[in-house]
Amino acid sequence: MAIFIRFVKKISTVCGMISAALLGGAILVVCQMVFIRYVLNGSTVWQTDYITYSMVAATLIGSPYVLLLKGHVNVDLLPLFLKPKARLYLALLASAGGLVFSATLAWLGFVFFLEAWDGGWRTDTIWELPLWIPYASIPIGIGILALQYVADVLALITGREMPFAMDDHTPVKDI
Repeated sequence: MAIFIRFVKKISTVCGMISAALLGGAILVVCQMVFIRYVLNGSTVWQTDYITYSMVAATLIGSPYVLLLKGHVNVDLLPLFLKPKARLYLALLASAGGLVFSATLAWLGFVFFLEAWDGGWRTDTIWELPLWIPYASIPIGIGILALQYVADVLALITGREMPFAMDDHTPVKDI
């Protein structure tokens, strides 16, 4: 189990690096597009599509890394008022909900990717990018997000990780 958790952690970290590279690439293409348009007075054909799809891919592929770092939006008001055992149950419930949602979205994203692949779908722009390329980020990113949820649940169950990134010594607040 520890091997699985470490493996998923490494995959999620790689996803974070890929996401950063996609964002960096998008920034460079924006700069190139501005230069071409406003300095050279030329036309840009593929840049807008590239920027849009790379930003979306960065968001989807980077989501497992964000979950690994516990960087998703989290309101910790309720966990602060709960005893450690109740925190664990709430964390397991929240992670199970996230796992069901992400597994469903990954599966439907894979079906969508296959439709684009089989149908030869392309963008309606001059670039005519095959749409399976940007659509692949849905099952890849969200599928790995589902794996990260599985690793989080296993870490919670085995006591390797504390619920909501709190320790057992976090005091229960009184109203």
